Amino acid sequence: MNQLSRLAPGLLLCAGGAALAVLVNRAVPTLSALLVAILLGAAVTNLVTPPPRFQPGIECSARRLLRIGIVLLGLQLVLGDIARLGLGMVAVIITVVVGGITGSLALGRALGMARSQCLLIASGVSICGAAAVAGVNSVVDADDDEVATAIALVVLYGTLMIPIVPLLARLFGLGVQPSGLWAGASIHEVAQVVAAGAALGPEALTVAVVVKLARVLMLAPVAVALGTWMRRSRPAGEGASRPPVVPLFVVGFVAMVLLASTHVVPAGWLPTVKTGQTALLAAAMFALGLGVKVSSLVKVGPRPFLLGLLTTAWVAGIALAGVELVA
Repeated sequence: MNQLSRLAPGLLLCAGGAALAVLVNRAVPTLSALLVAILLGAAVTNLVTPPPRFQPGIECSARRLLRIGIVLLGLQLVLGDIARLGLGMVAVIITVVVGGITGSLALGRALGMARSQCLLIASGVSICGAAAVAGVNSVVDADDDEVATAIALVVLYGTLMIPIVPLLARLFGLGVQPSGLWAGASIHEVAQVVAAGAALGPEALTVAVVVKLARVLMLAPVAVALGTWMRRSRPAGEGASRPPVVPLFVVGFVAMVLLASTHVVPAGWLPTVKTGQTALLAAAMFALGLGVKVSSLVKVGPRPFLLGLLTTAWVAGIALAGVELVA
């Protein structure tokens, strides 16, 4: 009971932020509840800093609720849908994620940026936006300012991609389906992909969402690979905690994907599960938004913003080249 009372103020604050974000999403479906939650959290913390007694619950929301939400996200992924994209498109998705992360790390190194900051930006742009930033942070354990900066960049550049991708798709003469494949393979957040896909048409929207969810699935192997890498770079006995090779939330996420793929979960349950998953992730995103302080973003300087822009362009370029090859 003592632990619950310690967490209650922050949990209630984040629950309120999540509820408001969900209501905004219901009123304006094109606005993602997760993105609204991040923006609400950032607005709150830049106007009124929450007192210290809220901090334990905020940290619980940003970590534990986030991981539960990511686990439940796995129920939206069905391996059969991804397989129907074909081996060529699956190879493109893997190339986008691996090439996006390695390219971003090389660019970040050239810019003289910290490895942890580069990994967060690379993962957010290459995989699935803010959820990937937070999931990868469970492994790399970056500074709060680095996490907040990466999330802000994902929101900024991913939102700019919503009108840019449909415009360029028409300019390049891409067909409806290739346009949807490109949107799903290049835009950061699931909700941002939905917005861009809707502008391209129903057929493009369907394939865009499947491709994007396939990129979400890449969070599992990337987290495992980073966990292994970070363990090797932090030898035991040096006082620093070593991340697990396979984070527990990744195990749960993969288990939910396999469960969804067997179709044993009654279809009638899935809308309720999705509502719960959205609420959990919205609460976590509100908590992460509370760490996005304008003063901190100004302090980090232009390099993270340049890296976010270059990584966005790099990922979009890889995706476009891949789609042109296989579509």
